[in-house]
Amino acid sequence: MAVAVPGPPDRLPGVRMAGFEAHGAGPVDIAMVPHPSVTVLVDLSDEGGLVYDVRGRRQHGSIVVGLAPGDLRAGGRAGVCLQIRLDPAVAAAILGTPAALSGAVVSLDDVWGRDAGRTADRLRTAASWDERFGIAAEVLARRLRTRPAVDAEVAHIWRRTLAGRGRLRVEDLAGEVGWSRKRLWSRFGAQLGISPKRAARLVRFDRAAHLLAAGHAGADVAARCGYVDQSHLHRDVKAFAGLTPAAVAVAPWLAIDHIAWPTTQVS
Repeated sequence: MAVAVPGPPDRLPGVRMAGFEAHGAGPVDIAMVPHPSVTVLVDLSDEGGLVYDVRGRRQHGSIVVGLAPGDLRAGGRAGVCLQIRLDPAVAAAILGTPAALSGAVVSLDDVWGRDAGRTADRLRTAASWDERFGIAAEVLARRLRTRPAVDAEVAHIWRRTLAGRGRLRVEDLAGEVGWSRKRLWSRFGAQLGISPKRAARLVRFDRAAHLLAAGHAGADVAARCGYVDQSHLHRDVKAFAGLTPAAVAVAPWLAIDHIAWPTTQVS
């Protein structure tokens, strides 16, 4: 699979993009491991394209994957696909309804309306990945300018949750922004669609998944990520991905992360 990434001019804060091409490949069946971002997958295939299986329900075409969607697989015949990862605080402005997307997988048409089809057509007819990234950056930047962002406190707490690798106490985070625990729980959930505690679990799981993919043993991953024991790690991995730690370790979607997103943390 060929992977393309944008250069600095097309990078936006809180937005990461990568392009994938697998022309001539046979049918694919990929377990898509949850990630602490809202993900937009724009299917640019000429025909066939990707089919997504979400808890036994099948969807086609371009989709938006909310935070912690659970067991999600992509199948069909891979062609050309643009993947956009959005910081949840940025997704609030770009998508408009991030809270409603949490744990969900919905059609991009349902989120963007006619703009989804127009954008996909422009991307499909572009002559290069550089041009595609430029078009996507233009569309995303326009939406960022015209829609409200989340509270600064909510954005701060999300950033601190990422920086702390999901191991900071909710009470301490609330104190950093001068909010009560109750207010933090309410505002964070209303704007990002996920509780602060579940957000921390998702961030911790993401680190664990990438350590497993990097070849670290389950017991070592459990200790480094703050799980009580290896059984606790197993339960969390199963809850988020519908897979065992051994299956997550060889998941193709994770295996290409270091190529598509070289700064993925596995330390």
